Amino acid sequence: MLPIAGKTVFITGCDSGFGKATAETLHSMGFKVIASVLNLESPGAKDLQKSCSKRMTLIQMDLTKTEDIQKAQQIIRMQTADTGLWALVNNAGYCAHFGDAELTLESTYRACMEVNFFGTVEITKALLPLIRYAKGRIVTVSSPAGDISFPYLAAYGASKAALTRVMDLFRHELFPWGVKVCIIQPGAYKTGAHYNPSYWERQNQQLLTRLPTELLQEYGEEYITDTVNQFLEYGKTACTDISPVTNSILDAVLSENPKVKYYVGKGIWLLYLIFMYVPENITSQIVRSLFSKRKCAPRSLRKQMNNSGQD
Repeated sequence: MLPIAGKTVFITGCDSGFGKATAETLHSMGFKVIASVLNLESPGAKDLQKSCSKRMTLIQMDLTKTEDIQKAQQIIRMQTADTGLWALVNNAGYCAHFGDAELTLESTYRACMEVNFFGTVEITKALLPLIRYAKGRIVTVSSPAGDISFPYLAAYGASKAALTRVMDLFRHELFPWGVKVCIIQPGAYKTGAHYNPSYWERQNQQLLTRLPTELLQEYGEEYITDTVNQFLEYGKTACTDISPVTNSILDAVLSENPKVKYYVGKGIWLLYLIFMYVPENITSQIVRSLFSKRKCAPRSLRKQMNNSGQD
């Protein structure tokens, strides 16, 4: 591990989850931490303000707003003018829908891309001169959903796939500058609003009110609601101990020779091995068995099956 003294780390998405835990951990170790939050009045932001010393700076930043990114860049430049920025931890992410790709609103696809891809790329480029100066690190929290085509995560998975690809390109292009680029691929963990039932119920109600009538009739409200309920049931099995993720981020930030990718979580390595080496017709069956434990089919398919049974 490299020495900590004089090193500054900037972490995005610290209102809760991985970001908040990482900010607390790095601060406790002696790093100077600059943490961005979406809302300075959020419980997580207030908790960080109360529990941390002057080595912790909180800034408000929305990755979809260029003006917020520019303000963050100015604050970070002022605080790291002599040393440069040792590490950028791209943690902030967004997921607003769990359901069929056809049922995912265009606004949801765009919202995921704005935060998970465009905003993350913009803040990374804005801070690269400071990172290059320090010969530092870029550590990005992506998702296995960007590598493996999990059903019902079209918008989120597509945005994470784009993010993983561009970070891989940064890794090759920044190598001559002495900058290391790492990607964290965490499994299912209970963080933020993603495993909050009331959050997903609200998202589901918004979807039902905005879907075109014909599409809603094809699939049926009961099918859409069943999809969300399936996701919530899956969420109950997610891991509550997020320390493996924060430890992986710490290793990427501080290790002399960090890994290119960190696969974090129970069964993640096995999952990747299966999808890399097992024939596609078998992996397709595995995916269907994992994601097709449904209580009901789309309404139009049910009618077709009923009619076929009558025939």
